[in-house]
Amino acid sequence: MTLANHQAIVIGAGVAGLSTALYLQRGGIATVVVDPLPPAGGASFGNAGLLSPDTAVPIALPGMLPKVPGWLTDPLGPLSVRPAYFPKAFPWLMEWIKAGRLDRVMAISDAMRALHKDSLQCWQELLGPDLYRDLIRPTGQVQVWEGSADTANAAVEQQVRDRHGIKTEKLTADDLRQMFPGISREVTRGLLVPGNGFTVSPARSVRSLGELFLNEGGQLIHERALKLIPQPSGGWMVMTNIANRFAPHVVVAGGAWSRQLLDPLGVKVALETERGYHAMLFDPEVKPTLPISNKTRAFGVTPMEDGLRVAGTVEIAGLDAPPNEGRAAALVEHARRMFPGLSGAKVRTWMGFRPSTPDSLPILGPVARHPGLHLAFGHGHFGMTGGPPSGRIVAKLILGQTSPIDPKPYAATRFA
Repeated sequence: MTLANHQAIVIGAGVAGLSTALYLQRGGIATVVVDPLPPAGGASFGNAGLLSPDTAVPIALPGMLPKVPGWLTDPLGPLSVRPAYFPKAFPWLMEWIKAGRLDRVMAISDAMRALHKDSLQCWQELLGPDLYRDLIRPTGQVQVWEGSADTANAAVEQQVRDRHGIKTEKLTADDLRQMFPGISREVTRGLLVPGNGFTVSPARSVRSLGELFLNEGGQLIHERALKLIPQPSGGWMVMTNIANRFAPHVVVAGGAWSRQLLDPLGVKVALETERGYHAMLFDPEVKPTLPISNKTRAFGVTPMEDGLRVAGTVEIAGLDAPPNEGRAAALVEHARRMFPGLSGAKVRTWMGFRPSTPDSLPILGPVARHPGLHLAFGHGHFGMTGGPPSGRIVAKLILGQTSPIDPKPYAATRFA
């Protein structure tokens, strides 16, 4: 069995883990990333590719409780809970509903804004100017609605934008038809958020972080971390499927699987997997120039270098249940309804596991009772946005430097 000593071990080669590792490596700490899959093999592969520094609205909003029966009865709805999994998810769902109280939404939005506002700057720091220009499009996002009725929490979302001075521009139906030729007349109005953006390839963006990390002296090791064992003399042993690896600092950035490593240590975190689906449409007849989020039907489309990605919805069913491919097929039908010209594109479907907390904020920073253990997971729907600035925070704390923002709102102890 391999025995190896390292200065720092990061468990997880997603966007949060690789951002942390790259910041650590550049800070002078020789770092190893442990993951059974190469970058980007998990949720970082198949997300919607949105980069949203000007988004501070959490997923949990007022009025969720009456919707629970619908979550259980509509397997293809925007949010679905598989009935067999409901008892296990119930405590997390109750925390999620409590996080949707208006006073909590405003406090959470403050922490989201603080974390997200420097997202594009962090991507540029990590990638460098050439890769940033190649991969990142800081050109805005558009939200659209069908009909004249507002979605349930439109006023709350506007209140959050006003609270943080986020600039938006209202779009009429004529504006939308000029911006997006072929869009359905069912789409009647929109909102441009010019401070947001997207990546043309989430997978290549995260893979580029891995390549930069390797080029700068880091190591990527394809092993599965099975257990974290504190050492009597300090530091940690990471027992993997084939090795024992020792380091004074270990960062758990394992996404939805992070609890499997933390539960045996008595480190309780409010983490659930929101299973997300996408359909990738190759050679689409219609390809908008900006991402569009359809607020009426709770899905979005993002133009990417391989085609058009249609993503969205939430399914609560844990890590073990097989995918429901019907949810991805429903996304394709939504896209074709919004763009009737989409007909014959080749389609690839996918499911991934969003690591989600009830309040939409990640879990970051050291674990007080376990010196040398650090956390960087739980970004939910906002991993591509929050991953790089989270990596910067965690790396600075390990390096003994001042965090660019107050890390307290993201501490695991907030759920104690």
